[in-house]
Amino acid sequence: MNQKNSPEHKSKPHYEILDALRGVAAILVVAFHVFESYATSSYDQILNHAYLAVDFFFMLSGFVIGYAYDDRMKKMTFAGFMKMRIMRLQPMVVFGTALGTILFYYGASAAFPLIAQTPLWKLLLFALLSVLIIPTPKSVDIRGNYPEMYNLDGPIWTLAYEYFGNILYALFVNRFTKRALIILVAVAGCSTLYLTLSQGDVCGGWFLNGSHIYKGATRLIFPFFCGLLLFRIHKLIKTRHAFIISSVILVALLVMPRIGDEQTKMMNGIYEAAVIIIAFPIIVAIGAGGKVGTKSMSKLCKFLGDISYPIYLINYPICYIQTGWVSNQRAVNPDFGLGDAGVIPIVVFLSITALSIAATYLYDKPVRKWMKEKIKKISH
Repeated sequence: MNQKNSPEHKSKPHYEILDALRGVAAILVVAFHVFESYATSSYDQILNHAYLAVDFFFMLSGFVIGYAYDDRMKKMTFAGFMKMRIMRLQPMVVFGTALGTILFYYGASAAFPLIAQTPLWKLLLFALLSVLIIPTPKSVDIRGNYPEMYNLDGPIWTLAYEYFGNILYALFVNRFTKRALIILVAVAGCSTLYLTLSQGDVCGGWFLNGSHIYKGATRLIFPFFCGLLLFRIHKLIKTRHAFIISSVILVALLVMPRIGDEQTKMMNGIYEAAVIIIAFPIIVAIGAGGKVGTKSMSKLCKFLGDISYPIYLINYPICYIQTGWVSNQRAVNPDFGLGDAGVIPIVVFLSITALSIAATYLYDKPVRKWMKEKIKKISH
């Protein structure tokens, strides 16, 4: 076997608690998106800070990338590295895009007025662009009112930045000394602080314009390379019940209501900066330093880790339909809210969860296993 291009020299054990924390954060994101359909502003949004899970995902990714590849990069080509990342990330991008394409026309509503006007050929073109992670500008929006870079499955924007972080790591940052990495993280932290204090939050990254590209890059670079730095300095926090402690802290931070109002938005910015720059590294250090004590807890952590990525990429195409339904209800009753929806939010959440579990074990895992076997055969 060509070791330089081998996709995998030796299987490494996972950090089970970090995997589980990713699942906890992903479930909160789903709940956030389900409730978001009924909110009228960021101030009455339930689970208000759950969008910070994206920044937490980036930090976990940086830590795991360092763990998985730091000792292998001298023996791997850039192409070999990217094959591994594509094998891990791309199957669910395809699935999420396919789901968004199938459900697209069901979202036609007052909220998304362009859906009904979109011809099938254009929808399929956008599906192809989405699978290739090629963003689209506002000028060619096919949904209306919310022209995301990836109209069929909004969260793919985070995957675009994830790939960008992976490329930076593979080409440059894996060679950084510890001191150079500290400088990069410190500068990126200043950028995060500036964004949160000036805007009042870190929201952004999903539109294709200069402002959102800056926000998306800022949201990526500090947490991703801070995670890598955490792995390299290896100052972990060892404590009993690490999963419970880190999960409780994470949930508490992400369900926190928005602080202040438009006149005092800096207070919310201070909170988000503290969460990203201080609290998230501590949570990662606790999770990486802890051990799973029982077999049942190990199974739970594995399950949460397994579904974390699928549930994140599956939820939005379904939430689009709910958002459209809510907008149609409000066209008749402007005061329509969560209390008027009955069991609909619960059904939506459970449907997303069930589909995610099925996609994990019937699609994502088998496809990645098949891809890995194909790459091994090619490498021989």
